[in-house]
Amino acid sequence: MGKSFRFADELGPHKIVYVYEPDFDLKGILVIDNVAAGPSIGGLRIAPDVSLDECFRLARAMTMKNAAAGLSHGGGKSVLFGDPSMPKKEKERYIRCFAAALKNEENYIFGPDMGTDEECMAWIKDEIGRSVGLPSEAGGIPLDEIGATGFGLSIAAEISANHIDLDLQGARVVVQGFGSVGKHAARFLAQKGAVLIGAADSKGSVYNKDGLELEELIEFKNAGGSVKDFNKGKKAEKDAVIDIECDIWIPAARPDVISEENVSRLKTKLIISGANIPITEGAEKILHDQKILCMPDFICNAGGVICAAVEYHSGNKTLAFNTIEEKIRQNTKEVLKFIKEKNIRPREAAVKIAKQRIKKAMSFKRWSIF
Repeated sequence: MGKSFRFADELGPHKIVYVYEPDFDLKGILVIDNVAAGPSIGGLRIAPDVSLDECFRLARAMTMKNAAAGLSHGGGKSVLFGDPSMPKKEKERYIRCFAAALKNEENYIFGPDMGTDEECMAWIKDEIGRSVGLPSEAGGIPLDEIGATGFGLSIAAEISANHIDLDLQGARVVVQGFGSVGKHAARFLAQKGAVLIGAADSKGSVYNKDGLELEELIEFKNAGGSVKDFNKGKKAEKDAVIDIECDIWIPAARPDVISEENVSRLKTKLIISGANIPITEGAEKILHDQKILCMPDFICNAGGVICAAVEYHSGNKTLAFNTIEEKIRQNTKEVLKFIKEKNIRPREAAVKIAKQRIKKAMSFKRWSIF
């Protein structure tokens, strides 16, 4: 790797593994970024357009997230090139093959991500005995089913809204990426009095200025429908969700959905990042200059990995929810205090906090053995 590796810095990556199995036409990548605090936890993502660059950036986001959350785990990520909607038997064979190829990478624990779910984690558990986010029938805490990440987002939104004097009662919410994270975020925020007025998925968007029928929309999505076909709102193409004026905007899909090119279209007061790296650094700087509070991903969306860590250490759902609330509430407050005192961007504050914890963990290690 050496100095020529353009991603390498003081934190990592610890290891990069390429997997190729020609008999299955399987191509995948694993990035173990940092293991100072313990074995890395990070999701397995399946998409046709994943890359090493994306895998590394997501692994680094997990390093920051796990450190900020105070977990005894480092950060990692794995990606598989493929269609996540492939037939189930083919998908199972594909995932089992990938897991078997990484059987000896004991510093990486698989979790669910885009294109994978609790059942996929059960296949991996059966194959190599090392995954989290398992179905309850397999002794796990199904984080997508209970909405662990969405719950954490609602806590971060509540604390952040207080910081900018935004009342959650009646606050208008837009979710970009109305999937396993986005729909639960909307549900938990609705319990705090917020109103979902817009939502988008990979096929389109829907909008109703008076509020969407949330429970009906969730049921519609759970049944396999797209928000663009929901009949109680105005339909549009998926990127139209960027233009909806709201109080809270939640990106909960792919990386880099907001960039310097489209950030000016956002009309919101608060951004709570549900996806990993959904906004480019340049766009975040513009938002900061416009006095729009943009809370970083690895502070807001840590609910899923906190739940996974609780599961890995034999905790239950009640402990998971309590831990998520405690850690995200504390970390959000710490970031907000930091930006107020130092007058810096939220991400800068969050990175400083996380790096301090990572470097402390690294100071206990004899790194020459790696």
